[in-house]
Amino acid sequence: MTNDEQLSIALRPWTNEDLPLLQRMMRDPEMTAHLGGPVPQDSILERHERYCQRMSESGRVMFVIAVLPERVAAGAVGYWEREWRGEKVWETGWMVLPDFQGRGAATQATAEVLKRARAENMHRFVHAFPDVDNVASNAICRKLGFTNLGEVEFENVLHGTTMRSNDWRLDLFADGER
Repeated sequence: MTNDEQLSIALRPWTNEDLPLLQRMMRDPEMTAHLGGPVPQDSILERHERYCQRMSESGRVMFVIAVLPERVAAGAVGYWEREWRGEKVWETGWMVLPDFQGRGAATQATAEVLKRARAENMHRFVHAFPDVDNVASNAICRKLGFTNLGEVEFENVLHGTTMRSNDWRLDLFADGER
């Protein structure tokens, strides 16, 4: 497989066995460059527990991006409920390992997560908050039809700081279906 070849992916629920994937993503300086740098092990363990717990409670939130046909774990994508500017909305986010970046995995996975969020029929809007300098993640938002509402100071929960992010919003029911 060449590095510019489009990947085929599937999503599978996050499980307890996915801790090594999360550690690999969260410890990698390249992958966390737009998130404030590598994450301490105790924070990774807490995050992993939340991913597993939420999956078992709600059937949604975090998924592993698996590259087909071998189903190799290439990253993670998810959506979760949050309050944003006085309104309950979905938030989405993704990470893809360097070996799989630039070949459509994150875009395909996020598109699938948007379908699942729409099917929940709970919230009209989904937001993504990539760092303003994260060219790839901002491009994914643009490709998937999000509208950039501008820069915001956003809480970086990984490091307890704030970061400059773009507030991308997608109306899940823009076509009138609900």
